[in-house]
Amino acid sequence: MIGSMAPRMPGVPPRPIAPGDVIATFCERLGQWSAAQVTDLNQQWKTAGVLELDWSGPEPASVADLGQPAPLRLTHHSWRGSLSHVNCDWLLPRSCKVIGTMPLLHTRPSMTLAGWRIGQQLAMQRRWDAGNYGPWRHPGEITRSGAELNEELARPAGPRPDIWSLTVQRVASLDCALLAARYPALSSLSLSGNFGVLTSASSLNQLGQLKRLLINGLLGMGQADCLHPGHLPALEHLALHNIPHEYAAEMRSRWRPQVPGGTHVAITGARKPEWLAQNLSNPLREWDGRAHISQARFARATAQYNATRNAIIETLSADDGEPAAARLEQIARQYAEAFNALDRRAPFIETEERDELFAALDLIVNDAEAMTGKSHTAARHKLMAAVDQARQW
Repeated sequence: MIGSMAPRMPGVPPRPIAPGDVIATFCERLGQWSAAQVTDLNQQWKTAGVLELDWSGPEPASVADLGQPAPLRLTHHSWRGSLSHVNCDWLLPRSCKVIGTMPLLHTRPSMTLAGWRIGQQLAMQRRWDAGNYGPWRHPGEITRSGAELNEELARPAGPRPDIWSLTVQRVASLDCALLAARYPALSSLSLSGNFGVLTSASSLNQLGQLKRLLINGLLGMGQADCLHPGHLPALEHLALHNIPHEYAAEMRSRWRPQVPGGTHVAITGARKPEWLAQNLSNPLREWDGRAHISQARFARATAQYNATRNAIIETLSADDGEPAAARLEQIARQYAEAFNALDRRAPFIETEERDELFAALDLIVNDAEAMTGKSHTAARHKLMAAVDQARQW
């Protein structure tokens, strides 16, 4: 997610940590506590080097409870004995505690950036060492589409306290009261959609064990639906994107003061009703607010998309054979050249943006097929090929 709305951090971590500190936390995938050592702090990037230890067990009170801790070396999958050593945001999560300090087990900095996931690599390594080489997900972690979850919640059933992680994708509509009642013990919840609607979102306050919450591309939440720090005392990662402006503002106000206690807060893409009215059907809408794309470029890109869409649909609706084919090729070249020009002075179209530009064309043809009731496979191929030939991005 681009950009964080957390308060600006000073030259030291919000929660005190230092090189040599040993950190312990409970890992759901292990079902035990695990540990890591802080190897270094980078003030410029606000990161901490985190070296996982090859240890798990009951909650430790001090470093002595770890015995003779050694760094975790990874041999599962494509790892070749590398240390499990990454750079994390230097805000120590709420669930992590410093249990003491010891001499550094490794002094070279890591070149990898990752999130705080102490214990997860150890869980995977132990399964690999036990001969379990196939894909694996902890039975307490489940993923559903929005439709699958709604169908599941419609069936009478008791609560599922055995599920601690729920990921729900492609949400069109979802009743959060039903979700919270069915899965009361969640520590991780991810909800995403293409501007679907959440109802009873205030019911997420009932998930008292929640540590991580991600909501992306969903609407329906207002000020009254905001989550309270008093109800979610364990929450340590809050990531919200493409949500209603009123909800975003209130959530930011309530949760920014929790940052020094160990809650990472990232709230972006607060969308006002007028923005939604203009952009719900815009496949390039994610460009609005993306760190390396200015508002002026987003506006020009949207205007070009709209012009291209109108021209393609008009041409495919006429469907007059060879003249239509020639016009499609010309439209595709103009599309590519317009973005060539937009990208020329200060290039910003990277792999993600390139894929989105092709996906936007694909969506236009899908819309044309729905409008005309005909297949336009040949036109689709012609458009893609002409853009690919003319583009410089």
